[in-house]
Amino acid sequence: MQITPVSDHKQSQKDFLDVARRIYQDDEYWICPLDQDIEAIFDPAKNPFFKHGKCIRWILKNDKGELIGRVAAFINEKKAYQYEQPTGGMGFFECINDQKAAFLLFDTAQNWLRENGMQAMDGPINFGENDSFWGLLVDGFTQPSYGMNYHLPYYHELFTAYGFEKSYEQITNHLAVRNPFPERFTKIANWVANKPGYTFEHFSKSNAEKYVRDLMEIYNDAWINFENFVPIKKETLEESFKKMQTIMDEKLIWFAYLNGEPASFVVIIPDANQMIKGFNGKLGLLQKLKFVYRRWKGVNRMRAIVMGTKTAYQKHGLESALFIKLKEYVLPLNQYDELELSWVGDFNDKMLAIHQATGATFGKRHLTMHKKF
Repeated sequence: MQITPVSDHKQSQKDFLDVARRIYQDDEYWICPLDQDIEAIFDPAKNPFFKHGKCIRWILKNDKGELIGRVAAFINEKKAYQYEQPTGGMGFFECINDQKAAFLLFDTAQNWLRENGMQAMDGPINFGENDSFWGLLVDGFTQPSYGMNYHLPYYHELFTAYGFEKSYEQITNHLAVRNPFPERFTKIANWVANKPGYTFEHFSKSNAEKYVRDLMEIYNDAWINFENFVPIKKETLEESFKKMQTIMDEKLIWFAYLNGEPASFVVIIPDANQMIKGFNGKLGLLQKLKFVYRRWKGVNRMRAIVMGTKTAYQKHGLESALFIKLKEYVLPLNQYDELELSWVGDFNDKMLAIHQATGATFGKRHLTMHKKF
């Protein structure tokens, strides 16, 4: 076997992308992410995390020169030193069902991280925010929504055999949009929505700067008490909204205010995987025409990327009211069947309780794994 770093050479980058296509070529559920989205993660000009971090990636070939695996390693300087041991990340791992090959990939990532001062690694994670390409799928091997990691069942065995241990679980639940909310949930939502001082607004591209600022204020307050939390930056949010712009529906992104103060939000987007199915990662002219048509025709699944409520308002029922506002818009469209609520850490009891209150059912389980060197 031969493992080599990915260089600036086009063929090297293509090989990295092609590994996944080879691994999943016969899988009925996997949908290839767009090549341009994966490459953007490793492009310093497009990924703001390079301003406070670095990364490297490798491809693995067998003795016949066939692609059999890949992996990336990265260090986020703002987060690495918040742990008991300095901790880097590994991700974009793909490998045939061969422990020797997998261990060579893991070793390569570990050695690079160790050489750069790290004493542990989390994986599989993203060199970016945790809303995309984060976690190891271990339960719910069905079609993923865009940005959600999909893996084959044997991956879990490879990770545990190497010594990775579960850091936390990431729970994804599914909500049947056309089913009525439970009676208690609806009562609370309507009560909150009609209380004096409470107002609700959906996102507007024409006033994007305001809503990005409001989201940042809510998010950084909502998550401040969670372990190893790093406040989100405005430029990171702006980049995220820029990426969402081609599929965004302004009326699927809602904010709640109390006497004008930003208090709660939910960001939902149509599932892009239903728009790019069959593209095999490519976005040429034909694929763009198909994409535009599918976007115009509409898809039947949405994904809730992130929700948040300021600490002071987390028992006010604002999330319930936001879901009611969403349903008031979504139901008359007669388009959507499912809302994927992804993902919530098993440490976040409050958000999991909200999922349960809506009547959502279990969908998928991912694991964020940790390996001490």
